[in-house]
Amino acid sequence: MKSWKLSTRIVSGILMVVMLGMLLLSTAVGGFTRYEVTERLDNSLQEVSERLQTIVADRVRNQTSVSVAWLPEVGPRTLAYQVLDDAGHVVLRSQNAPTTPFVQDGKVGFVNVAQFRVYVAAPSADHYHVLVGEPTFHRQEAVRRAIMISIVPMLLFMPVIWLLVRLIVHRALRPMDRLHDEMRARGSGNLRPILSLNLPDELLPIQRSVNTLMERLETALSTERAFAASAAHELRNPLGALMAQVQMLGRMLPAGSELEERVELIASRTRRLARTVEKLLQLSRASSGIAFRRDRFDLLAVIHVLVDDLSCNVYGDVHIILKTNEISKIFVYRDMDATGILIRNLLENALLHRHAATPVIVTVLPDGCIDITNDCVALPPETLARLTNPFVRGAHAVHGSGLGLAIASNIAKQMDATLSLCSPLAGTTRGFGVSIRFPDLEIQNEEQGD
Repeated sequence: MKSWKLSTRIVSGILMVVMLGMLLLSTAVGGFTRYEVTERLDNSLQEVSERLQTIVADRVRNQTSVSVAWLPEVGPRTLAYQVLDDAGHVVLRSQNAPTTPFVQDGKVGFVNVAQFRVYVAAPSADHYHVLVGEPTFHRQEAVRRAIMISIVPMLLFMPVIWLLVRLIVHRALRPMDRLHDEMRARGSGNLRPILSLNLPDELLPIQRSVNTLMERLETALSTERAFAASAAHELRNPLGALMAQVQMLGRMLPAGSELEERVELIASRTRRLARTVEKLLQLSRASSGIAFRRDRFDLLAVIHVLVDDLSCNVYGDVHIILKTNEISKIFVYRDMDATGILIRNLLENALLHRHAATPVIVTVLPDGCIDITNDCVALPPETLARLTNPFVRGAHAVHGSGLGLAIASNIAKQMDATLSLCSPLAGTTRGFGVSIRFPDLEIQNEEQGD
């Protein structure tokens, strides 16, 4: 779906309405201006005709031939006039008037002829008709200038209107932006209610609904965390007791007894069940939002502790190589317990699926990215794509739970970290690698630490 912004739609909608209104207003103003200018010019033309009729009456009374009145500085915008007798002959005209009458009939009023707007005055007592014509292009030019003077300022004011509308809309939407920022800050370890933001009445129901949702979510997560902790306690104790009883039973059997193999099988299955229960509890904790909390801690210190613990206590026959690239500390703002579960699952996955007697290599890159690689048969692309799903195993010969990478992927998503898998390793045809990259790192080298 195409994204859109509310402010853009409001601004564009208002501007469309304003532009349409100004277009209609400009059309109305243009029509009204044209009507007013035409009316004023017609009145002036009529007034000139009536005054001219009085002036020329004495001149044409004793005139026997056509006379042309030569005026100084006559231009294309100068009025032209004709004086006609009862027979319709021109007895007097201005130098810029045509030799033939403007109109043939002597009907009083305004007439449009070629290149002139003519007014025919009422005949005088001597039965002379005075016709005064105004050049059409001069009238059109006057109308056009009047319309331009009325409309152009409105058109030039359009950018100012656009800026004002944009400014007003953005200022009106600032409370929504503040609410958006507060809502965006929620969910990633911050489930606190939104404090008062002095919002308008239209946005207050949204704030109340978000606060209600945050409270319900916090309650649900707290309930799930409490359930996971209680379940872990209730399940670990019986399994621990069962393992202790099986070990005591094995010690009570005589050496070389045929039941010793069965006791060892029970012990092996019990340990496997305990590991599966542990992974399921970790998956439940990860799904309930264990990684939402944000605290500052040293990621490299957590990795050192986990590498030492797995090397010495769990997989004593395996050598884990840690390469820090002279980095002494990596500070992140995440949940330390969840990070420990994430890294431990990645290390256990590498130890479980490694080729026998080959080390697991943990590399801290200069940019803070953590690479964990082990030697194994390369995985098919379709298997690699599903490996972060629960109960998906890369090698069925290995008795794993199929939950380690699913737990790691779930926690990484909650931490906004990037978890990527690759197989085979770059430049080889074997191996499996996991890269975990945390955002907002603070890296200190050994020289800086000293």
